[in-house]
Amino acid sequence: MKEKNLKKKKGVVEEISLTKTNYIVFLVGVVVITLGFFLMATGGTNSPQSLTISPIVLLIGYLVLIPISIFIDGNKKNNSEEKS
Repeated sequence: MKEKNLKKKKGVVEEISLTKTNYIVFLVGVVVITLGFFLMATGGTNSPQSLTISPIVLLIGYLVLIPISIFIDGNKKNNSEEKS
């Protein structure tokens, strides 16, 4: 019984393999986040650059690009072939 449960859990972990596409999107996200902090640091205290543009860039990096890099499935072709 325990061996069957271990095999099921091991299969789930094997399905979460990251591909080159995942790493590329993740690095783009890190670059966008770095750009957001750079924009925040170079703008004045009450400038629109620091108060609106850089937080929007940071949100795009943290809430869009990083999660997309985790959830992108680079093995769509392999998964569709396995299901057939």
